Amino acid sequence: MKLLILGGTSFVGRAIVEAARRDGHDVTIFNRGLSGPELFPEVPRLVGDRDSGAYEALAGLSWDAVVDVSAYVPRHVQEVADVLGDNTGRYLLISTGSVYGWAAGRPGMERLPPEYATEEITAATYGPLKVACEDAASARYGERATIVRPGVVAGPHDPTDRFTYWVRRAARGGRVALAGAPDAPVQVVDSRDLARLVVTLISDDRPGSFDAVGPAEPVTMAEMIQICARAAGREAEVVTVPLEGAEPGLPFVPAFPLALAHPDFYWLFRLSSAAARAAGMPSTPLSTTAADVLAWDQDRGEPPLHAGPTPERESELLEAADRATAQKPGT
Repeated sequence: MKLLILGGTSFVGRAIVEAARRDGHDVTIFNRGLSGPELFPEVPRLVGDRDSGAYEALAGLSWDAVVDVSAYVPRHVQEVADVLGDNTGRYLLISTGSVYGWAAGRPGMERLPPEYATEEITAATYGPLKVACEDAASARYGERATIVRPGVVAGPHDPTDRFTYWVRRAARGGRVALAGAPDAPVQVVDSRDLARLVVTLISDDRPGSFDAVGPAEPVTMAEMIQICARAAGREAEVVTVPLEGAEPGLPFVPAFPLALAHPDFYWLFRLSSAAARAAGMPSTPLSTTAADVLAWDQDRGEPPLHAGPTPERESELLEAADRATAQKPGT
């Protein structure tokens, strides 16, 4: 198949390009040409800019399917549809599990209301803007539209460091600080599993919406940390430290990636992957994802991370937890 990937050189898009090429698909990439210019030298690359509406490189060309990794506001979907017209078959949008919102104790799995009044992407508008992208895709492509909603994605080349922090920290072993409940759920999906799902959906010409979350078996924060430690040949003791700076109405613990602040938000990491698994999404063991992320992180020289407390701050929190324990009656 002739596939157009809108994006394709960062993290999720990179994994999709690799999966599609392994399957023998004829891939073309469209992006600004700024990230990963050294990647995929044998893959045709068309240059444009979605923020400014520069799609001239796509005019008059056709593909069997389009995978849109880089649509963040509904205009992105509408403009590329205007340019491509009928020159494509299936359109697959990479959306997000954030379309379900962050409201505490949110009943059911209804999407948030769409956002059309702004293109400013913030923690509050990201989900609603993606809802609007989904609606735009469905309106323009109908049964030719496929929506994939990833949860937290983990794997090599992850720019967020949310999972990488825990992999690197657990690899040191010992006492690992965690603010929040150790038995809180957590879901991460391997980027390569997500990519395999996307390529399979395109190959099968399958419509519908799919929540792409993982791992296949439920896991808690403490279990995830211990799995990461064992992947590095170490053992970890998870120590609960004081919860500081949590903002009312927001689900995550500041400075501790993936940690949920309150049980009312636990549903965020209890999404169902049943439809995605039935459609062909693999189930890479979390230990394998952790080992591969560790190898990649070490290979890149373990640069400063964008997430997680520093070792110095973690030591302070562990000491504070020890003092609090020592002050409890009967200890």
